[in-house]
Amino acid sequence: MDELVKKIAAFGLPGVVLMIAMSATGLAGGAALTAALAALGPFGMLGGIALLATIGLLADKIAEVGYEEVTKLVLKEHLKTSSKEEAIELVKKYPITKSMKLKVIDYIENFNEN
Repeated sequence: MDELVKKIAAFGLPGVVLMIAMSATGLAGGAALTAALAALGPFGMLGGIALLATIGLLADKIAEVGYEEVTKLVLKEHLKTSSKEEAIELVKKYPITKSMKLKVIDYIENFNEN
């Protein structure tokens, strides 16, 4: 059951992206679908389909691992090339919730490179 929920959630995000792109075209039906896919991708409709597939795969993996763990892994790589102070200043500018900012800043402050 959990696997099914993850698959539906992973399919949901590309669907939302496609629906937003379709509504932005101002068209209806097949024309809206065609225009939205062409607008999403760098190589027309095929690029749009590839982008939606990529979004789906990334959403599936993030749902599998958890966004907090993904955030920690990204920060671990980021801290290899920048100082803790720079990373904290960057996090303060992120458009995320205050509680998530506090968690991320706490992780950075307690980060040990070993």
